[in-house]
Amino acid sequence: MSIEWVNQAIDDLRAWGRMREVEVDADEVRLLCDYASDYLNVNELGDFTPETFDELLLSIYPRKVIAPPESAPETVAGARTLVDYLSEAGAVPESTAALMRVRLDDIEPRMTEALADTSNFGMAKSLFSSIGPESLEQSIAIPSGEMPDLGEAPCDCPGCTPLPAARLAPDQELIAALATVPMLSERPLPGDAEPLPAWARAVARILEHDPGEPVTGSPALDEALYDLFDMLYRLQVRVPLSVIGDYLDEVADEDEIDLAAVLDRLTWCGLVTVTGDTAELTPLAVWALREHYLSLGIDAPEAPDLAEADALGLIEGLLEGVPSELAEQDINGWLTGRTPGEAAGELLAAASGAPAVARGIAITIVDRLGAEAEPQVRDHLDDQELRPHVIHWLAARKLPAPPLTQDELLWVSVDMLALAMPAAEEDPEIFAENMAASGPPAHMIEEMWRVDHPDVVEVLELLGRSIPDDTVAKAARKAAFKARSRAIR
Repeated sequence: MSIEWVNQAIDDLRAWGRMREVEVDADEVRLLCDYASDYLNVNELGDFTPETFDELLLSIYPRKVIAPPESAPETVAGARTLVDYLSEAGAVPESTAALMRVRLDDIEPRMTEALADTSNFGMAKSLFSSIGPESLEQSIAIPSGEMPDLGEAPCDCPGCTPLPAARLAPDQELIAALATVPMLSERPLPGDAEPLPAWARAVARILEHDPGEPVTGSPALDEALYDLFDMLYRLQVRVPLSVIGDYLDEVADEDEIDLAAVLDRLTWCGLVTVTGDTAELTPLAVWALREHYLSLGIDAPEAPDLAEADALGLIEGLLEGVPSELAEQDINGWLTGRTPGEAAGELLAAASGAPAVARGIAITIVDRLGAEAEPQVRDHLDDQELRPHVIHWLAARKLPAPPLTQDELLWVSVDMLALAMPAAEEDPEIFAENMAASGPPAHMIEEMWRVDHPDVVEVLELLGRSIPDDTVAKAARKAAFKARSRAIR
């Protein structure tokens, strides 16, 4: 999906709602835009049509989103808000908006039925319901946990806190970006110097708190910029402005700071970009910071461009853990260079025989592909590990497919739960809550020990620790004992 247009649309929608005192469910509308972008080739607001909402709410939502049937009116209300905004913003003609509203009136009762109909569920929804909503669309290892406390500076020893691999923009883009930095119009780079190295030296002077290079107007804040930028570099994601403000408040001690003014100055320097209520380093800042680290002898690895990798390289790169937006860019870039058939063939070949988490990443990406990839997907029906996934992929697109046997259903249930194990171990409470709401039934768990899956013991032990229902948890522990005994024999 195109992250940028969705982010901009949500920011504009929030502003529109505030001006009109209209309550906007931004999360619901973002989900609509995300799915429209991922699956329906909607690349800007003007691409929405009445038919888009049919596909979104009656096909994609029932397949992908864990939501009770009674939530349909809430989702449709979000869609109606989006339609009002599309019309008032001039993204679609009012005549089209009127057709959208009529379509949504028809969709609302049907969506309730669609959310309740288990035959509509995608495999991810059916089986990942025991994992949690975050796993539905992205079984990719992504840094998680609470936002770090920016009040705690990292250890001064580089060896104690290795730097993550940084994604760098191409040199030609960076050079072009230099022309947009306001600071350089007042403090131009030396005309006889290579532009990027000269830029790195200019940033280094700021980081080292050169009195001749004031930034914020506060010596205390200027001195703290190195730690702030270092933390933003390590996070590699947008950070809430409130978190940055709290950090700067601590640095300033009792002095009152104007966060907006500080961010304006950092933007003026070409170091930070602010989007809505978040901020992140600019590509120019990331490049200059990495050059600064290298000049200090610190290992500052560069992240590979996964769009240029083969299928195995893409999967391995995603497994290393990247921010969700970068993961989306990598996946979209990788898919752009291939036909759907080529992408499916390469991914499934790489997934064959791979661990469950790697297989899950491949299957998740293949699930984005349309029916034109059918021949390459169907080719893997004879692969025991991929067959259940292939059957579901075909059935979801209403293509001829054999039925899942009971043994295959059990195997793929274990496989999907194996995919969830890293996230479950990281946040066992959330996993337990989701298991309580929609975990596998006891009769299925009791039979899982028979499945010839390398992770079956670990999966059953996880269920035994996580399921709140004592009776079902006991069944999982008993099945784990059987599976372990079977493996020993």
